[in-house]
Amino acid sequence: MARGERLWTAEIMLRGAGAMLLGLCGFVLSRLHHGMVLVPHIPRAADYRLAALAVLCGCSGSALAAEGAGLFRLLPIPGRHASRRTRKTP
Repeated sequence: MARGERLWTAEIMLRGAGAMLLGLCGFVLSRLHHGMVLVPHIPRAADYRLAALAVLCGCSGSALAAEGAGLFRLLPIPGRHASRRTRKTP
């Protein structure tokens, strides 16, 4: 992937992982909704942890599903934003 080649197996695996994370996000959200509707209660720490897990799975799953292996490609840094160690001195 560092050479710019497209590896279809990596694309399929990363996009599949993204789809699985989105599925996990939906499952966690349905469990949270189910728990709140059946037994209305003040949210506990476990409910907040499940909500945080749903947010993390949703964000990372949508990024992986949308970009696949392109999410990890190297991008050039413009000269004005490069650190002093990476800048070429004249």
